[in-house]
Amino acid sequence: MLCRIPPRCHRLPIVLCRCSFHAEVVLPGTRRISSSSIVGDRPVLVRDFIRSALYDSEHGYFSRRWGSVGVLDRSIPFHRLQGRKAYMEHLDNIYHQNDISWFTPVELFKPWYAHGIAEAILRTTNLSYPLKIFEIGGGSGTCAKGIMDYIMLNAPERVYNTMTYTSVEISSSLAGIQRSTVGEVSSHALKHTVECRDATDQLGWGKIDQQPCWVIMLEVLDNLPHDLVYAENQVSPWMEVWVEKQQDRDMLFELYKPLTDPLIAHCLEMIKEKETASNGPLLKRMWSKVFPRPRKCWLPTGCLKLLEVLHKALPKMSLIVSDFSYLPDVRIAGERAPLVSTKKEGKSTDYDNYLDAKGDADIFFPTDFWLLERIDHFSSGWTKLNMDKSSTQGRKRRTITLDTSSFMEEFGLPSKTKTKDGYNPLLEDFKNTKFYLSVPTHNIK
Repeated sequence: MLCRIPPRCHRLPIVLCRCSFHAEVVLPGTRRISSSSIVGDRPVLVRDFIRSALYDSEHGYFSRRWGSVGVLDRSIPFHRLQGRKAYMEHLDNIYHQNDISWFTPVELFKPWYAHGIAEAILRTTNLSYPLKIFEIGGGSGTCAKGIMDYIMLNAPERVYNTMTYTSVEISSSLAGIQRSTVGEVSSHALKHTVECRDATDQLGWGKIDQQPCWVIMLEVLDNLPHDLVYAENQVSPWMEVWVEKQQDRDMLFELYKPLTDPLIAHCLEMIKEKETASNGPLLKRMWSKVFPRPRKCWLPTGCLKLLEVLHKALPKMSLIVSDFSYLPDVRIAGERAPLVSTKKEGKSTDYDNYLDAKGDADIFFPTDFWLLERIDHFSSGWTKLNMDKSSTQGRKRRTITLDTSSFMEEFGLPSKTKTKDGYNPLLEDFKNTKFYLSVPTHNIK
């Protein structure tokens, strides 16, 4: 069963604009969409439009919908539910009672989901150093509390006594909820801090921290800004996509410009590496002659920027990432395209156009875990070192990608989320989610 933790998407045609150097042509037969204050008088890259639609302090989805992330009053009693039907009915009741856009896996399976992450940290960390954990986008604080609970009960006393846990949260309302959740245990509150800031801002991290630490990101990559590129056919060069508001009307349309942005260029280079390895260019040339067609590709430039900042600020960090590897029912064109969804009066609606998102809809993307690994190595500096053919240095990172079920079977207690008839939603309902673990090696001086 594919998991789409109820939503987070219905879409209209948009007005496209082709831009070849300084020539602009609006494609005919398209329909314009009403704009909002999210786009100003100047064109913006798609990633900037998405950032505003999600995080703008006045108009963004996460600013206007502080209650979009659900918090359960108590853990789900899996052992008292008969099976899958009973579990789904229980889940449906929870959503109707709370009128919440979605509950994250760490919330649905608390405390067991967080306990699995804590066990993975304890098994692989160097406990000769004080345990230091950063969580990016801590949601309701359930993960932080669950991890600290587990360490308090299962780790040596000195590990808990000397640990620190820092939540980096861009939403001020969620930051307050995190403080309240973790503060339910008084000893946790002394070790936990919330920094309300943008994790992609290098200045917010201060001086470089050379101590080993852990960085946790659960369902964070799916909401990071992405860029969009366009090509006329399979072999034409990629062009950047910008969003512009028409001067005489409050309408949005896409603008295509020659490639100049470094983040976009770096992502495309990593994708090109994958295509070259699979004879992609040859196949594209063949198909472009037989079936020429335009193409679009979504690029995780927000992920690239974040990992570059993290590797610079925390060069000895270990990383745990969990996110969607695939999203069902995507209507938007392009590889790695997002779902755009809103929930009103208990009903989820999928949009057909990402430009429909004006602060009232979530925009979330699948994670290409192969590309994530390439970005991780690139951001750590290893890829740049490896470009020197005379270099004999090894990789800076050891990485592994696991299905959620495999991760939880290895580090968690899946028996705690099993129903009476043996059905286990933690293992069976998250076929489209994965964990990515990345730790530094010691063969680089």
